[in-house]
Amino acid sequence: MTRGIKHRMKAKRKNKGSKKGEGSSSVPPQHPVKVWQPGVDKLEEGEELQCDPSAYNSLHAFHIGWPCLSFDIVRDTLGLVRTEFPHTVYFMAGTQAEKASWNSIGIFKVSNITGKRRELVPKHEGDEDGEDSDSEDDSDDEDENGARVAEGCVNRIRSMSQNPHICAAWADTGYVQVWDLSSHLNALAESETEGIQGAAAVFTQDPLSKYKHKDEGYAIDWNPLVPGRLVSGDCKNCIYLWEPTSAATWNIDNTPFVGHTASVEDLQWSPAEPDVFASCSVDGSIAIWDTRRGKSPAASFKAHNADVNVISWNRLASIMLASGSDDGTISIRDLRLLKEGDSVVAHFEYHKHPITSIEWSPHEASSLAVSSSDNQLTIWDLSLEKDEEEEAEFKAQTKELVNAPEDLPPQLLFIHQGQKDLKELHWHAQIPGMIVSTAADGFNILMPSNIQSTLPSDVKIQYCGNIQHLHVLQYILYEL
Repeated sequence: MTRGIKHRMKAKRKNKGSKKGEGSSSVPPQHPVKVWQPGVDKLEEGEELQCDPSAYNSLHAFHIGWPCLSFDIVRDTLGLVRTEFPHTVYFMAGTQAEKASWNSIGIFKVSNITGKRRELVPKHEGDEDGEDSDSEDDSDDEDENGARVAEGCVNRIRSMSQNPHICAAWADTGYVQVWDLSSHLNALAESETEGIQGAAAVFTQDPLSKYKHKDEGYAIDWNPLVPGRLVSGDCKNCIYLWEPTSAATWNIDNTPFVGHTASVEDLQWSPAEPDVFASCSVDGSIAIWDTRRGKSPAASFKAHNADVNVISWNRLASIMLASGSDDGTISIRDLRLLKEGDSVVAHFEYHKHPITSIEWSPHEASSLAVSSSDNQLTIWDLSLEKDEEEEAEFKAQTKELVNAPEDLPPQLLFIHQGQKDLKELHWHAQIPGMIVSTAADGFNILMPSNIQSTLPSDVKIQYCGNIQHLHVLQYILYEL
C-alpha cells in the first residue's frame, strides 16, 4: 500500500475569526436535515455538509506545519483519571516534510482543551462548547540552521509507557533510534504557555541507541510488562528484538525473527505475557511469537484477503486481537479459538478503503477506534445490539427527525469526518473518551458525546494556569 502523502505541502495558516461558527448546526438549515452516509451519498449542487457540535463533548483541530504520519500520546503526571475540563495533553510526533532534511521529531503540549459534560440527551440550541477550534501555527518556515533536524521522514514513533520520556522512532532511511526526551518534556511542563502559539525551540542531541535495518519499516512496539524491551520490524519481513542492558543501552539481536513472506506492517506485545508478541504482514497473515522459543512463529494464520496493515491487542481483555486490512475490513479474534481454526468473533466490512490505524479503548474492553483512507474515523462497541424499543425511546426524547440508515452495523457507535488522509489515532489513557488523530491536514482532538464511561464521575484533578485559548507549544528535536 502507499504510505506517503501524495501531495506534501506546507500547511496553510488559518484565520480563526473566519472559522468561528463555520460548520455549526446552531444556524437553522435551509433544507431538511438527513443522515450523510460516507461513500454512499453524494452532494447535490448547492448542498454542503455541516458538523453538529452537539455530537461532541469536545472537538478541536490544529496543525504543526508539516503533516505527520505518526505520533504518540505521552503519559503525564497530571492524574491517572481526568474527567474535568479543561484538559492538557502531551504528545510527540514525527513529520513528513517536503524535503528529507526538513523533517523533525517534535514534543508538544496542548493546553486548555475545552468542552462540556456529557448529557444523556444532547442539547441542540445555543451550545457552542463542542465547536471546532483551530489553533494557528505562528512559526514560519525555519531557516537552514534550525530546520534540518531529521534526515528522512518519520514513519512511526512510540513512547515507552513505563518511562514516557524514552521514545523509539522509525525513519525511512532504515534507522530505528531511541531518544531520551526528559529534559525537553520537563521544559514543556514548566513553561508558561499563555499567549504563545507554535513556539519552537531546536535541539541537537545524540540518540541513546540506533540500529540500521536492511530496509525501512513501520512496525515497532514497546513491551508493556518489561521496561525497555522493544521489537522493530521492516519491509524485508525481518523482526529484531531489543533487550535493555541498562536504562540507556540495548542489546539488539542481529538474528531476526523470520516467518512472514512480505513486509512486516505492525507489531504488538501481549498485555499479559512478557515474552509474547504478535505481528501482521503484507502477506495477509498474523503471527504469534514467543521470544523463548526460537526465531520462528509459535502460530501463524491467514487473517485477511489483502495486506494486514495494523493490529491492536486488547489490554483489558488479552484474549482479543483486532486487525485492519488494505481492503477496508476489520476483524476481531478470540485467541483462545486459534487451535479450532476459526477464531473470528466479529468481522466488519463498513470501510471501503485501507485501514490505517486501529486501537482498543484503554477504558472499555469492548470498544475500539479505527481510521481509514476513506477519511473516516469510526468508533465501535462490540457489546451493542440493535434494540428497536430503545431507539424509539431515544428518538422521542431528542425529538430526532432523522432516520439512521438501516444497513449500518449496530456496533458502529460513532463516525467522525473532516480530516483528509487519516494516518493514525490514539486513545488517551488518562482522559476517558478522548481520541487524538493525525492526517494530511493536521490533528484533531475529539470526545464524542455518546461514549459511555463506567469511571467514577467524582474524580477531579487540579490544573495549572487560566488560559483563554487552545495553545500548542512545540519543541523541535534531534537530528536522525
